Amino acid sequence: MNSVSDPKDNRLLAALPDAEWRRWLPHLEPAEMALGQVIYESGGTLSHAYFPTTAIVSMLYVMKDGDSAEIAVIGSEGLVGISLFMGGGSTPSRAVVQNAGHSFRIKAEMLKAEFERSLPVAHLLLRYTQALISQMTQTAACNRHHTLDQQLCRWLLLSLDRHSGNELVMTRKLISNMLGATDEKMTQGALTLQEAGLIRYLDGRITVIDRAGVEKRTCECYQVVKNEYDRLLPQQQAS
Repeated sequence: MNSVSDPKDNRLLAALPDAEWRRWLPHLEPAEMALGQVIYESGGTLSHAYFPTTAIVSMLYVMKDGDSAEIAVIGSEGLVGISLFMGGGSTPSRAVVQNAGHSFRIKAEMLKAEFERSLPVAHLLLRYTQALISQMTQTAACNRHHTLDQQLCRWLLLSLDRHSGNELVMTRKLISNMLGATDEKMTQGALTLQEAGLIRYLDGRITVIDRAGVEKRTCECYQVVKNEYDRLLPQQQAS
């Protein structure tokens, strides 16, 4: 990560009306996100909201025994910290960086003030929240009804949609935690996709070499989630 990206590489920031963008810009701070970094813990109070540009963040629900499962993935289409403007202030989930990269952050007080001050901002953030809730709902159904093989394909496609390029770099343990599977099951699932010629998996790197094949192999959950984001959010604008 040698250079800071453009804030408008984030889909929500790019969609801000001109007046709001001018107010926001002085308050946006570059924030690097390292692989495995915990942005917030379950029950914690958030000091900032984060708008990823090249980083990807996984929202995990953590059980009392320490086991976890991914409930949503957030990248350049969204923000980390919806509880700030939804009135909760904290959340029962944990946010962990699944793919290192750039982001921008804004103080919690500023985001809450803008949500209350600007109707366009409120509408934009609420539409994003609806899309995120749809992803969480679909993920819960997918985890219950579809195979690990299909879940892995869904996860790969959603991650690639939020990332430039076809390679994801992360630890095997992190992937296992996100999918709520053991290391052995996750590895077997990845090897199955590799043997089918869909991905290359080596030393924490997953390279998708046949995206069309992955799309054919996944369940309907990926397309449902993608359609909701495309329906509810403005398309990415050129910066």
